[in-house]
This record gives sequence, structure tokens and C-alpha cells, in this order.
Amino acid sequence: MTVRILFHPLADGDLEAIYHFIAKDSPGRAIAFVRRLRKFCFSLDEMPLRGRRRDDLAAGVRTITFERRVVVAYRVSNDDLTVLRLVYAGRDTGKVHWPEV
Repeated sequence: MTVRILFHPLADGDLEAIYHFIAKDSPGRAIAFVRRLRKFCFSLDEMPLRGRRRDDLAAGVRTITFERRVVVAYRVSNDDLTVLRLVYAGRDTGKVHWPEV
């Protein structure tokens, strides 16, 4: 099953926020981390259902952890996988706004 990877605008904002948070200490590390995170998200096309189902967050949401620091939340629908949110460094997923997709 190969799917097209999309990023919800909230996930794009999360990427930017993660970059800025890390860049306060090291812009180079921030760029490298965000690149690895994006690459990881795009790798979900190979096995899109490998994340844990989390209907308690929102219907059809799956989550998977990246480098023990980011929870990648996404939803698979037909031939699309939409990255919904990127929850960084222990942020409470129960307090995150989940988009309707």
C-alpha cells in the first residue's frame, strides 16, 4: 500500500515551532532535526498503518513516536496519509487541538 503524504497546516506550524524551539540553542541542530522528522513522516508511506490507533484523541488518528521526542499523529484515508500534528517533547496530547479531516 503506497499512499500520498500530506501535512495539515497545523502540522506545518508544529514543524516551524519545533525548529524555532531547537534553534534557540543551535540553528544547525534544528535544521537537521526537522529534516529527519520530515523524512520519517514521508517514510510512513511504506507502512501507513504501523502507528498505534488513537481514537481517544480523534476518530481515525494513529500515532507513532520519532526519536523519543515527537509524537507524530496522522490519519489514513483512501490513498492519502495526512500528518495532523507533531507533538514535541512531552506535550500533553490530550490538550492538543485535533483538526477535522
